[in-house]
Parts: sequence; C-alpha cells; structure tokens
Amino acid sequence: MKLTPKEIPDVVLIEPDVFRDARGFFLETWHERKYADGGITGPFVQDNHSHSRRGSLRGLHAQREHPQGKLVRVVDGEVFDVAVDIRRGSPTFGRWVADRLSGENLRQLWIPPGFAHGFCVLSETVHLEYKCTDFYDADDEIAIAWNDPEIGIDWPVSDPTLSAKDAAAPALRDFVDRLPPGKG
Repeated sequence: MKLTPKEIPDVVLIEPDVFRDARGFFLETWHERKYADGGITGPFVQDNHSHSRRGSLRGLHAQREHPQGKLVRVVDGEVFDVAVDIRRGSPTFGRWVADRLSGENLRQLWIPPGFAHGFCVLSETVHLEYKCTDFYDADDEIAIAWNDPEIGIDWPVSDPTLSAKDAAAPALRDFVDRLPPGKG
C-alpha cells in the first residue's frame, strides 16, 4: 500500500495493493493495523454509499462540532474528489486539495476531521463509498458554496447539478467565526 500526503499533508492519497489475475482483482479497502501505521485511524462508526449521475456535484459538506474523518473510495465510475481545510487557525485554512478517484484506479482519499468534502461526477454514473469517524448529525452539518471564489476550487464542471441545499450554501467567510478552532 502506498500512502502519499497531498499538498495539505493531513489529507492522504492511498493506493492499495491490488492483486489482479484472470478472474479479476482483490484488494483490502480497510485494514486497521496497516492504515494505522500510515497515521489513518478510526474508529469508523458509519459507512455511506452515494450513487450519482454525470455532472452532479455534492458538497462542500462538513460538521462543526462533530467533525467527521472520511475514507473515500469509488466502487464504479469516476469523481473529482475535494477536501477543503476549514480548521480555524490552521496554516492551510481555506485551501483545497483534490484527486480523481475511480473504480479503475482504486485509489482512496483520507480526509481528516476538520475538512469540508465534496465531489463531482465525471462518468455516466458513480458509486462512491466512504467510512466516517463520527455519526452524521443533520443539526451540526454545514454546507459551503461549491464555487466560493475565495476557496477557488478548479472544478472540472461548469454548470453542475446541485441539491437545493448546495445551491443555496453560503461562502466560507459567512460562518468562519462559528467554526471551532483547529490546527494544521
């Protein structure tokens, strides 16, 4: 397994060992000891599965008081997956990193607590799964504008399909003072 810290080192790209033969392939998508050796620990308390169509953009989402770490992977299809540092006081606050995850490359992205997460779908459809370090709490969830100019994400879509919540999401600066302090 290869673990590569992104430009914001707390976010890690994981390239698992994939064993291929005439039947297909096998890989471990989670192995507590191996991932812990790379600094990725749980406990993971919830698994989520998202199915979306081409051009859909989900995010940017986070939780303020109960932040979730997420271990993200694509089962089928391809996404542009994004993490934004929203840890108030972090030297990389408001910066973003991204990677393409697909059912072909089998990469995973570790997004630690204190980051907003979002993705857009590049294939006809996508099945994306992710493990979470805390439970979903609708009352604690925040959404940040996908096209916040101060964050400046270079999305590979120009006119995405959004939920009503995501279409109305405010800029990060509109609630930065309500975020808990973090560190980077």
